[in-house]
Amino acid sequence: MANVIVDSEYHKDVEKARRELRALIANKNCAPIMLRLAWHDAGTYDANTKTGGPNGSIRNVEEYSHGANNGLKIALDFCEQVKSKCSKISYADLYQLAGVVAVEVTGGPTVHFQPGRKDSKISPREGRLPDANKGLQHLRDVFHRMGLSDKDIVALSGGHTLGRAHPERSGFDGPWTQEPLKFDNSYFQELLKGESEGLLKLRTDLALLEDPEFRHYVELYAKDEDAFFKDYAESHKKLSELGFSPSSGNKIVKDGTILAQSAVGVAVAATVVIFSYLYEARKKMK
Repeated sequence: MANVIVDSEYHKDVEKARRELRALIANKNCAPIMLRLAWHDAGTYDANTKTGGPNGSIRNVEEYSHGANNGLKIALDFCEQVKSKCSKISYADLYQLAGVVAVEVTGGPTVHFQPGRKDSKISPREGRLPDANKGLQHLRDVFHRMGLSDKDIVALSGGHTLGRAHPERSGFDGPWTQEPLKFDNSYFQELLKGESEGLLKLRTDLALLEDPEFRHYVELYAKDEDAFFKDYAESHKKLSELGFSPSSGNKIVKDGTILAQSAVGVAVAATVVIFSYLYEARKKMK
């Protein structure tokens, strides 16, 4: 995995990619699948072995062919349209930026994005992502393996406010909310209502009501959208940075640092000139 040099040119490419993603998502109404792509690239992380995570490996045929990733080739192809115009950005950064933008353009919270992820061609084994047919303990096993908390599990589950299940991809059919292209707290409100005609509730959704710790957050988020947005933004950021930090081998170049170093150099040079002038002046006075 080559180091990513995050300099001013890289930041420009990131901002251009952000603009391209906004336009693409608005044009294609593809926010849900872009968010799913970001999650599924990041959600393979194993905190014990330090493998998987948001490293762009989901672009490998081996990985996007996993059962849990059915349909994500669509999102990968959308991202290729952006990548063709923003060649500097890594795939790992592009996929996570796509998830951040998908949340923002559908009315959700602003999720802080830190660039610098390195790309990998090594895919993890199949089976690390959540299985909708399994329940409470499975959810904890999967998310705790990543290093995430119970609060993260519930907050991130609220992302199902976007999109719908497709039978040809997952075997399930239908949206979780009445407005599947709007990011809000209605996922939790619908969950507490019980069965609603035409709306989906998977076993992993219902598991959030079974455990007192989970249910506490479900009830909080159902009545307080601000609390949900705050916690979601934090949990999404954590998910998008699993196994990644700017100091983990990525070269970060900050223009401000360069300017500061240049200013120090100028100050030193000026000091030398002044001392030389004073020295010559004293010589002439003797």
